[in-house]
Amino acid sequence: MDYFNFSRQDRIAILILALLIILISLAPNFFSKQTGQASHTISDTTWIAAIQALSIKKEDSTSGSAASSPFSSEPDKNDNKTPISGPLFYFDPNTLEASEWIKLGLTPRTIKTLKNYLAKGGHFYKAEDLSRIYGINGQIFERLEPYIRIIGSRRITGSSWKKDSTYPRYKKSPQSFTAFDINTADTTAFISLPGIGEKLASRIVHFREKLGGFFSIEQVAETYGLIDSVFQKIKRFLVCGPYPLKKLNINTATIDDLKTHPYLRYTLARALVTYREEHGSFSKIEDVKNVLPITDEIYKKLEPYFTTGN
Repeated sequence: MDYFNFSRQDRIAILILALLIILISLAPNFFSKQTGQASHTISDTTWIAAIQALSIKKEDSTSGSAASSPFSSEPDKNDNKTPISGPLFYFDPNTLEASEWIKLGLTPRTIKTLKNYLAKGGHFYKAEDLSRIYGINGQIFERLEPYIRIIGSRRITGSSWKKDSTYPRYKKSPQSFTAFDINTADTTAFISLPGIGEKLASRIVHFREKLGGFFSIEQVAETYGLIDSVFQKIKRFLVCGPYPLKKLNINTATIDDLKTHPYLRYTLARALVTYREEHGSFSKIEDVKNVLPITDEIYKKLEPYFTTGN
């Protein structure tokens, strides 16, 4: 019967084991209460987050009102958080179109601020003036500054002011440009005009070379990328004097010779050569009107560049 008799040491061990069993069984309830209390504490603090959200909204509305002014001592951090990208080209901020500003990487909001400033009579006299526009921060201005070309700045000093009896303020005298011949001018001359940058000036000169010279000022407007509003601004400064246009001999020119001309291309070039092979040489330039694809409008554009070689 010694199996049922425990020594003092055995009884202590059994007691400790019983206590451990009780503690382990109670542990899940204890930790679930702690978790519930923590979640309750978190839910109790949700009103703090709501108040913070309202505060942020209030700050946003206050900063938004500052956008009504085109100038700001601080850059517009909301508009340009991502790195600015896009092609760079020379431009005059006083005449640049909205589509070109977008190519430079500006946001629609900043472009609207720019256009409002110019529409109300504002003007950029030097490159640094652009950095004062709300939305153009230091990083953006540093990127654009080397390409800013303000043509014929209208900064008024002394006798440049004219009194206007209609308005109590003084108003600026008009800007002046020097007219030049479109067939002999280089890219520098075209860049001096409002709204014409280096890239557009190069396109005009290249188009002139492919044509073989201009016979009309209106042909300048056909240059790729030259919008009508800019052409109307510069038109009065353009002159088209007598110039020996490069002629194409329609009796000897091949399809390859003809198709390089901007007014012909491959379809018309092939039609001209096919007609010549079927009907013989052209006796006079007017005979090209008999070629089916050539309309009266096309003929008027092509006639100055054609010769029969007779």
